[in-house]
Amino acid sequence: MSITKICCIGAGYVGGPTMAVIAKQCPHIRVTVVDLNEARIAAWNDSDVTKIPVYEPGLSEVVAEARGRNLFFSTDVDGAIDEAEMVFISVNTPTKTYGAGKGQAADLKWIELCARQIARVSTTDKIVVEKSTLPVRTASTLKDILSHTGSGASFQILSNPEFLAEGTAVDDLLRPDRVLIGGDQSEEGRAAIGSLVEVYANWVPRERILTTNVWSSELSKLTANAFLAQRVSSINSLSELCEHTEADVSEVSRAIGTDSRIGPKFLKASVGFGGSCFQKDILNLVYIARTYGLQEVADYWEQVIIMNDHQKRRFAGRIIRTLYNTVNGKKIAFLGWAFKKDTNDTRESAAIYVADHLLLEQAELSVYDPKVPVQQVYTDLDYLATRSSDENKSLLKVVNDPYEACRDAHAVAVLTEWDEFRDYDWQRIYDNMLKPAHVFDGRNILDRAKLEAIGFKVKAIGS
Repeated sequence: MSITKICCIGAGYVGGPTMAVIAKQCPHIRVTVVDLNEARIAAWNDSDVTKIPVYEPGLSEVVAEARGRNLFFSTDVDGAIDEAEMVFISVNTPTKTYGAGKGQAADLKWIELCARQIARVSTTDKIVVEKSTLPVRTASTLKDILSHTGSGASFQILSNPEFLAEGTAVDDLLRPDRVLIGGDQSEEGRAAIGSLVEVYANWVPRERILTTNVWSSELSKLTANAFLAQRVSSINSLSELCEHTEADVSEVSRAIGTDSRIGPKFLKASVGFGGSCFQKDILNLVYIARTYGLQEVADYWEQVIIMNDHQKRRFAGRIIRTLYNTVNGKKIAFLGWAFKKDTNDTRESAAIYVADHLLLEQAELSVYDPKVPVQQVYTDLDYLATRSSDENKSLLKVVNDPYEACRDAHAVAVLTEWDEFRDYDWQRIYDNMLKPAHVFDGRNILDRAKLEAIGFKVKAIGS
């Protein structure tokens, strides 16, 4: 079956960019992205494409090319589902904050609601594609709901997990390492897999399109994120050891990264990993393992999270110790709030937790990030519910100029590896700070020797 109409439920960080690229590469397919959030859809439809709600290098150009031609954003969820031959589900699956599995299991509320809506609206057969990151065997839940609550339409369930890195999402979509598609191994299931393969084959070489059973596909996404996060926690654990010896974690990382069996990626010491996927997916993996009674497996993967949390607390503690064991009333500038460069996504950003720890010690923070809106910073802190919103606003100020953020500060903490930070006039920053002036490079991106030549006292991860 050749697909001509696609609907995607969810206009967030995955759904929006993925559908924009599919529309760009497949002008013969009508792609409609739907969401109940009217403000979000309005932002995707803004005549100024630089104001779309997801910042990714190159994304606004992709949207500008396809929007209005064969890419549409709408709040008419029912209408888009009814017209589509293939429906992608790309809604949030956060970690549960209540009930059984609280703090570890994925909350599938929105997935179930999507399935029920698809079943209610559909009058023709459809292929339903899991794009959200889901626990293994979620497809069976979807199939059960779609098969027993619909109006007689037939459904095939596919798993097509995303492997996007925020900051490079457009390039990842245009030139993916692989596209993974899992489905039933029945005749109908293989036909559905073939339909989705045909969509991606418009620009992805066939040898990079992998097909599996649906369970393998679901588990592969969790496993991929777990392995990447494991590498980050591994190098971060060694960064602490380096600080107690005469080793340099950057040199250690370079030395082991040249081993072809290991490779250099995800071996850069930092304050810790963030983003919407790594922590959520590992906790989900831990929960699944415990559900099957695999305690040793669960304990192994949980340690990745424990080390990540430890690294964030350790970084904040190092700032306090270096500033003579008190930051009460001291101004500390934060450069970066997003969890990584080239994105405005702040979910689980290390900066949030480092800030929270310092605010508990009554530090006064001044935050600058090139892409994160002011209100998002306060929303992130308020979500932790450690202090009242008024207290957060009294102790933390968000500014739109990095030099203003650093003026009269006791210390600067680099929390995101934005490239622009390297090019700042650090002599000017030093001249306008209180002395001694400290730099805490939590991302190891600045030239330590040059900073120390200016007069800064520099503390970097692993040094």
